[in-house]
Amino acid sequence: MIIIIDFGSQYNQLIARRVRESHVYCQIEPPNVDMNTIADLNPEGIILSGGPSSIYEKNSPKIDKKIFNLGIPVLGICYGMHFMADALGGTVKRAGKREYGFAKLNISDPTNLFKGIEGYTNCWMSHGDSIKKLPNGFKSTASTENTKIAAFANKKKHLFGLQFHPEVDHTPRGSKMLRNFLFNICGCKRSWTMKSFADEAIADIKNTVNNNKIILGLSGGVDSSVTAVLINKAVEKNLTCIFIDNGLLRLNEAEKLKKTFQKHLKLNIRFINATNRFLKALKGVTDPEKKRKIIGRVFMEVFEAEANKIKNVEFLAQGTLYPDIIESVSAFGGPTSIIKSHHNVGGLPKKMRLKLVEPLKYLFKDEVRALGKALEMDEELIWRQPFPGPGLAIRIIGEVTRKRLTILRDVDNLLLAEIRNQGYYKKLWQSFAVLLPIKSVGVMGDMRTYENIVAIRAVTSKDAMTADWAKLPHSFLGKISNRIINEVNGVNRVVYDISSKPPSTIEWE
Repeated sequence: MIIIIDFGSQYNQLIARRVRESHVYCQIEPPNVDMNTIADLNPEGIILSGGPSSIYEKNSPKIDKKIFNLGIPVLGICYGMHFMADALGGTVKRAGKREYGFAKLNISDPTNLFKGIEGYTNCWMSHGDSIKKLPNGFKSTASTENTKIAAFANKKKHLFGLQFHPEVDHTPRGSKMLRNFLFNICGCKRSWTMKSFADEAIADIKNTVNNNKIILGLSGGVDSSVTAVLINKAVEKNLTCIFIDNGLLRLNEAEKLKKTFQKHLKLNIRFINATNRFLKALKGVTDPEKKRKIIGRVFMEVFEAEANKIKNVEFLAQGTLYPDIIESVSAFGGPTSIIKSHHNVGGLPKKMRLKLVEPLKYLFKDEVRALGKALEMDEELIWRQPFPGPGLAIRIIGEVTRKRLTILRDVDNLLLAEIRNQGYYKKLWQSFAVLLPIKSVGVMGDMRTYENIVAIRAVTSKDAMTADWAKLPHSFLGKISNRIINEVNGVNRVVYDISSKPPSTIEWE
């Protein structure tokens, strides 16, 4: 395995993905991780991430310098490189000229990290500081026009640094550099697969839950469904799944999911209709974070009330994924910026009686789908597009009412039907409609109208950490708009969201 130290970079998850794509397991830890913990984890290598801080700033994140004396290869990226240089006696100062975007990398030592990469290659820079003096035992191995020390190495101690970001697609040979670190320097084996993950997860769940009862909030999404199947293999009859209809689902979704569960998942499932309770709690609420917190609170109240009917329940399972954790709070206590709270993470009450089991919390969405295949789950469940825990409540901008839910359900149902009919469903990461809190003037049948506006959002992505708006054909978008305006009462205008993530998020709230 590889340990990634979180110094606050928004690219941490990309580093993790690149490592896992090479079938090597990795785990992100905060800078205050104890050296004994690292020793117990026994990694083949350590990667120090980038971050927004400058090493010479007060309170900039730091890790114990002993990390360089463990005899474990270390790769520092951007800020991680600066920390390594500073900790070992080098000097880092503000650069005379900041460097952001593409740069031409001149490789002076085509060995180790640069094995098989000679001469020049493009790289992606994002820094305002540079190393002015190398620590003893280090030498520069690459440079750019503006950065004399764009990479360095202490081959004897297996310590390496890159000023640029090899994990992003904008560094075309970056994956090659990371693979050189993993296999040529660290000696990792390509042994981490979803089959091996499933075997380890099942064994871990058995050991954690033992003979106690565990319950799971089953939403019908791929995350909770894979979680259910995984846990069911570990504890069988001791798992009870609870499906709560919060009144914020898509058209006829509760009925469809019930049929799917009964057909494909041989699980113990209880179905609860709590629509009135959720809508009452949301009445008059417009703030998106308040919506999430309210939905999380009511969900747990309903959930625990049902759980209390089951004797000897000790554990609550959730289909929390890695991006949920990263976007909700700094990864494992590190300095990454908080973006928004997630239903699985930020919406839970602080005093929860049940203990959490989150077997997927280290996985990305595509890895969860691969796990579902390894568990031989039905394709319909595996390829279901992501649907947020708060449901349509965060796709209705402003107050959630029964009338507005009806409008959005009809729009959403029509949109997804067209997306499926045209063969785009599996090609898109998500496709959905958003009901806006404004109205516009229109003309329908020679009559003036003043009705709602809906926005269509369709994105492509690999892991939801970054996403691009889908370049759907104009004729197809026109067909969708025409159908929505003609067939859904209360809508007279349709707009298409052409924002990427970042800077936008996929969901509007």
